[in-house]
Amino acid sequence: MKLGNIEARRDWGFAGDYVRAIWMMLQTETPDDYIVATGELHSIKDFLHVAFRHVGLDWEKWVEIDPSLIRPVEVGRLVGNSFRAREILAGSRK
Repeated sequence: MKLGNIEARRDWGFAGDYVRAIWMMLQTETPDDYIVATGELHSIKDFLHVAFRHVGLDWEKWVEIDPSLIRPVEVGRLVGNSFRAREILAGSRK
C-alpha cells in the first residue's frame, strides 16, 4: 500500500456522530454555525497501528511511503473545539 505523509495529524471522527450532529442542528429553532469535532488529534500512522494490529500484521511490512503522495505544503494542526455545539445542541434533542 502506498501512502504519503503518515505523520499528518487530524481531528478524525465517526461518520455516524457527525450525521447525528447535523440532525441535531436541524432541530434548532434558528440556524447557526457550529463546529463538529472530536477535539483529539490522531495521525494516519495511529490508524495503521490499530488496523494492522487488528488483523495481526506489521504495517511496516505492507506500507510504502511514496514521496509523490506527500503534499508540498502540509497544513498545521486541524483540531476542532465543539464545546459550543455540545452546549447548545444538547438542549435540542427530541
